[in-house]
Amino acid sequence: MSTFDAIVIGSGHNGLVTACYLAKNGYKVLVLERDTTIGGAVRTETMFSSDENPNGFRMDVGSSVHIMIHQTGIIEELELEKYGLEYIDMDPIMSYPVPTGKGVIHFWKDVERTLESIAKVAPEDVKNYKEFIDYWGKINKGVLKAFMTTPTTGGLFAEMTKAQIKDGAMFKKGEQAAGLQKIFSSYGKVVDDAFESPYMKAAILWFAAQSGPLPDHSATGDFAGWQSMLHQSGAKHPKGGSGMLTQAMKNMIEAHGGEVRAGHPVQDILIENGKAIGVRTETGEEFRAKIIVSNAHVQTTMLKMVGRNHLDDSLFTKVENINVGNGFGMVIRCAVEELPDYTAAPGDPDIHNGIQLLAPSVQYMNNAIGDYTKKLPPEKPAVLCMTFSKIDPEVAKDGNHTLFAWAQWHPYELANGLNWDDIREREAQKIYDVVTDYAPNMKGKLIDWYIQSPLDIERKHGLLRGNVMHVEMSFDQMFMFRPIPEMSKYETPIRNLYLSSASCHPGGGVFGAAGHNAAQVILKQHRKKFFSFS
Repeated sequence: MSTFDAIVIGSGHNGLVTACYLAKNGYKVLVLERDTTIGGAVRTETMFSSDENPNGFRMDVGSSVHIMIHQTGIIEELELEKYGLEYIDMDPIMSYPVPTGKGVIHFWKDVERTLESIAKVAPEDVKNYKEFIDYWGKINKGVLKAFMTTPTTGGLFAEMTKAQIKDGAMFKKGEQAAGLQKIFSSYGKVVDDAFESPYMKAAILWFAAQSGPLPDHSATGDFAGWQSMLHQSGAKHPKGGSGMLTQAMKNMIEAHGGEVRAGHPVQDILIENGKAIGVRTETGEEFRAKIIVSNAHVQTTMLKMVGRNHLDDSLFTKVENINVGNGFGMVIRCAVEELPDYTAAPGDPDIHNGIQLLAPSVQYMNNAIGDYTKKLPPEKPAVLCMTFSKIDPEVAKDGNHTLFAWAQWHPYELANGLNWDDIREREAQKIYDVVTDYAPNMKGKLIDWYIQSPLDIERKHGLLRGNVMHVEMSFDQMFMFRPIPEMSKYETPIRNLYLSSASCHPGGGVFGAAGHNAAQVILKQHRKKFFSFS
């Protein structure tokens, strides 16, 4: 039986962040991954090799765009560039091709350059966008600090207050109440109030929707306001694919004497006298450690790996009742012969540097949401298109390209007796058709594709009900409420068992904050030096 200081269950990026900090502080760490490839939902796999294309295509099978982790200091603190990580800037970060007629709005990291682009398509919103970025930028300095610490009842407001004192008034005199109202409003209303152009409204709303909740959910205003932070960190893509981030963390752990083992699915967390002492894999292999960290979904961890026998009925029920939601979206990973040439911006040299927002209008998105609420796939999906082979030739050779098209509001649980295994290709074609609507040159240019329906996402990544954020990112499941108040500080009722996944504060996305914060808690409790975020 092998013994370690700490065992991390799952190799998603949050779990690896925790493992890296523990390894950096002298812990002998073991990471056990159920799949044959490490990285969880931040990984890249080679697909579609053939005699004509022996190199195949480097396809991300989870998250691709890395934004929030670049606001945390994690990359620098762990010195991941030493372990093979190289980032490519995505600039413009995203672009909105006008659905009819000509024109495209580029959102560059540089605010002034963005304003120049807005002026060409939506001149009425140049001043509005500048005010929007300035307003939310002040707020989000405090919110980011709150994201990078263990949540408490007053933590969010304390950090926002500190930011206000340090950086000047968050709200103008006499506008505090109106400002707070905006924060606790829905992001749909925030966007509608802030902008005049239908194109600006659609672009900002569609990007804000990537956080999960529907646009009319209260206390989600900052999902739109986080747009301000794009101009701080920008967006980046790891050279060679998204999975190069987790591969670099694996290299870092191993360089510090730790181990990362793929193909080792954990079945049970071993518990004696209310204390976690190790894990048992599905093959019966056992590993022991003083500290157990689960990077798996909170329900998988507590309801299956821990089990009812080790939890009181009340807590078991609370975990069981966490709102996982009814799916999120689906994605097609396409190998294609060429890049889209958008009718709105033919031959545009910049549009493929970042995300392409393909959502013609707010009403178009509302129609898709209407289908979702009926437990039906959207008749016309809103699409977020990503063409990384433009900036990273390593992911596609021989003049070919990759095209990832993420579409949202696809329910995991379907009405009318529908089953995802029966309709996945039909729904995938709908997504590809949206791309060809915007870029007719893409008709007949598909070489092959890898489809991930909500059910496929659950099977591949263990993301229950296909929710890529683990559990809904609604206010009642954020901060000190996430995943439940009793476990919001990354601890569980089982001594020495900790959580470090997107099920925890501050939630999903390529962020690493949950993994960082869990490490902070563990190292403080176990009396080891910790180099914390500052």
